[in-house]
Amino acid sequence: MESFIVRHREVVTGALSGFDRLRFRGSLRWLCYADGLGKCLNAMGVKLVEFGKFCQQLSARIRGAAQRIADEARRPREYLASPAESKESRAREIAARDGVREGLICVLHAVEPCQSFRLRKDRGSKRLVLEGALRKCTHEYFYWIHPRWGFGHLRVQTWLPMTLHICLNGREWLARQLDAEGVGYERRDNCFTWIADPAAAQRLMQTQLRIKWAQALDDVIEPLHPHWRDMVGPTPPRVGYYWSVQASEWATDLMFRSAKHLAALYPHLLRHATVHLGSRDVLRFLGRHVPVAGGVPPRFAGEVVSDLRSRPEGMRVKHRVNANSVKMYDKQGSVLRIETTINNPDDMRVYRPREGDPKGPKSWRVMRRGVADMHRRAQISQQANDRYLHSLAAAEHTQPLADLTVGLCQPATWHGRRARGLNPLSAGDARLFELVNRGEYLVNGFRNRDLRVSLFGMTKPGSPTRKSSAAVTRQLRLLRAHGLIRKLPRTHRYVLTDRGHQTINAILAARAADTEKLIRAA
Repeated sequence: MESFIVRHREVVTGALSGFDRLRFRGSLRWLCYADGLGKCLNAMGVKLVEFGKFCQQLSARIRGAAQRIADEARRPREYLASPAESKESRAREIAARDGVREGLICVLHAVEPCQSFRLRKDRGSKRLVLEGALRKCTHEYFYWIHPRWGFGHLRVQTWLPMTLHICLNGREWLARQLDAEGVGYERRDNCFTWIADPAAAQRLMQTQLRIKWAQALDDVIEPLHPHWRDMVGPTPPRVGYYWSVQASEWATDLMFRSAKHLAALYPHLLRHATVHLGSRDVLRFLGRHVPVAGGVPPRFAGEVVSDLRSRPEGMRVKHRVNANSVKMYDKQGSVLRIETTINNPDDMRVYRPREGDPKGPKSWRVMRRGVADMHRRAQISQQANDRYLHSLAAAEHTQPLADLTVGLCQPATWHGRRARGLNPLSAGDARLFELVNRGEYLVNGFRNRDLRVSLFGMTKPGSPTRKSSAAVTRQLRLLRAHGLIRKLPRTHRYVLTDRGHQTINAILAARAADTEKLIRAA
């Protein structure tokens, strides 16, 4: 990110990184599968033949509690005939109409699909069997303006297993923090177009990572959804809803001096993102292995998509790997936003002990959906945003190509050994530039074995010949001698230097440029 800010320091007034939208899921884990629910019903003395009646009574108590909470707060409770109707828009209309500044805005309810249970008669045993099924039931939406988080809502499923969802917005939260600190700002929708002290705002956003999420979310649901305890009775304090992150958006906003400055730059950024960052690039942005060319079965089985879409505010480019994505778009005319969305953390890793053994040995394990790994989720998202912006820093560079490549074609000395000069227009050196400049290597870098596969067509990256390995080593030494790549400490990986990013992107762009346009530009 710093390279982009330095490149455009004359027009960028500040940067802000942090959570945008957060969607939490609350689950009573022992009720989410048929066997666990069956054991719970048996402990409560509820027979399976009474299951339907029991569920209806529980649902009625939850709906009755929602009506009582709305009446006590003197707020409306409305039924929405269509679940497709925007509940957030309706809640904001009510808040604006009634002048609600804090507290409950309204309670909305609608019939929507849900994952629940049903009874089935097993022909073999001639007994009733409880099994999971997709059903429909009433969902209660509690919209509020929280004293700490601002605008948000709680969604309660009125049928078992009583799954909850809480939606928050990090920018709403930051606005409350800035008000408390007395920091001036201009805000439009869910982004800030100007902040008097961007550094102070960034420090406040970092404090959002230090919250005890499980306790904070429990405190929200306790007064709004008390009937979950009907399924468990008196319980120890730690037995309750398990909170996970169903979706998270981590946004980096770059605030420009004016809309005209961003409008002049944005078309070049769009072209760079769509031409130079193909569908494969986001794999490494989000920590995925790149498919190996040749007859080897690919390590990655999924869908990678890059698309460009027009929105009311402007153009948006999005790179998606299955459920996770990195996207770029302009907000409110003068804000450039890079946003990483994580819906499926199975592709990410976190250094932690095994679940259930907090004092055990640590290793790199799959990142959990639970709130315990929120800090690592934020770290990975910020790294993806930083690498994306680092790549964008090479777009529309006005420095002459001759200045960038000065000394590149001359021999260099590295660790007392002579290295030949590079020839940017030759097929061999250009091929090497293309390989090390792939967007898929921006996060974790590249290894000798990664280049062997592409340069020599090895069918198995783990089984090279010594001759091909030595040849790649000489190529890496050549790039290091000219300051285009550097080695990551205590690893076998290499990454491009700032000069390498800038120079190689310019060379590759010049090789692909229209000669007539180059002559006219000269």
